[in-house]
Amino acid sequence: MKIKNLELAVYSFYRFKKIKNLNKIKEQVDENLSNYKSLKGTLLIANEGINGSLAGIAYEASNAIHDIKKILNIRKLSLKMNSCDFVPFYKLRTKIKREIVSMGVNNLNVSKQKGQYINAVDWNDVITDNTVTTIDVRNDYERKIGYFKNSKNIKMNSFREFPKIIKSLNLDKKSKIAMYCTGGIRCEKASSYLVDQGFENVMQLEGGIINYLNKNKNKKMWNGECFVFDNRISINSKLLKGKYKQCYGCRSPISEIETKSPMYIRGVSCPNCYNDKNDKQKKRYSVRQNQIDIAESKQKNHSFKKIYLKDLS
Repeated sequence: MKIKNLELAVYSFYRFKKIKNLNKIKEQVDENLSNYKSLKGTLLIANEGINGSLAGIAYEASNAIHDIKKILNIRKLSLKMNSCDFVPFYKLRTKIKREIVSMGVNNLNVSKQKGQYINAVDWNDVITDNTVTTIDVRNDYERKIGYFKNSKNIKMNSFREFPKIIKSLNLDKKSKIAMYCTGGIRCEKASSYLVDQGFENVMQLEGGIINYLNKNKNKKMWNGECFVFDNRISINSKLLKGKYKQCYGCRSPISEIETKSPMYIRGVSCPNCYNDKNDKQKKRYSVRQNQIDIAESKQKNHSFKKIYLKDLS
C-alpha cells in the first residue's frame, strides 16, 4: 500500500532483539518522539525487543521509526503500514515491560530460534495442504470476526494460555504446523516456543494477516474482518476501517446487530459482558460516557476525542 507523506497512517512494527539499558533506551525514544507532534500510539520495550504502533502524519511516523532503528542499532523491523481517516490512538506512551508480547515463558531466544517464515503469496498453498495443521494464535474474540479457512480455533482467551493449550492438543512433534496472528509477533513467539519444545516442522505467516491482506491479491482463504488493537477496531480485506464497533465495557468487537440488543448500553456493556458487570461498574462506565457526550455536544476537547488530519494542520 502506497501512502502519501501528508496522509494519516498507522505504522505497526516489532523486532525480537536483545536490548540492554532499558531505562536509557526509553529516555532516548521518548526524547525523539517529542519532536513529532502528530504522533499517538504505544511502544513496548523489553529485554527481548520492541513492539509498537504509531499513528499520525505519515512522514512523521516514518521518520520516527527511522530514528528508533538508529537508537536500537537495528537495520530492519517487521513493519506494516495502513492509511486511516483519523488517528486511532488517544495518547503517545512508551512502556518498559517484561515481554513485548506476553506469554509468560522465560528464556526463549526468539531472535535465534523460530519457525520458518511463509510469505503472504505462498500462504494459501500452505494452509490448503491437508498435511498441515493451521493454528490461529489470536484471542477468541478476535477470531469471532475473521479467520483463515482451514485454521484451527484453539479458543484462547489470552496469549499466556498458549503453552497450556498446545500441550492439551497432543500434536505430533513431527507434524507440519503453520500459525498466524494479526501482525506476526504472536505467531513468531509461538513458533519459537514450539521449536523449543522439540517440534520439527513449524511455520509462521510472515507479517501476519495484515501483510497477507496487503500483498496477496488472491484472498480466497480469508473470511471476515481483522481485529486491530486500536480505535479502528477492525479492518476489511482492503485494509480500510471495518464495520465493527467496540464495547467499552469489555473491549470486544461488536456487530451492528449486537448494538440492537437490550444488553448493549453505549460505553457500558454489550451482550458479551452485560451479565459479568456489577452495578458499580456499570454506573462508573455510564458516568464516563456521559462526560464524553457532554464534551462532544459542547465541542470541547476530551481524552477520547477523535483527531483528524484537519486538526493537525
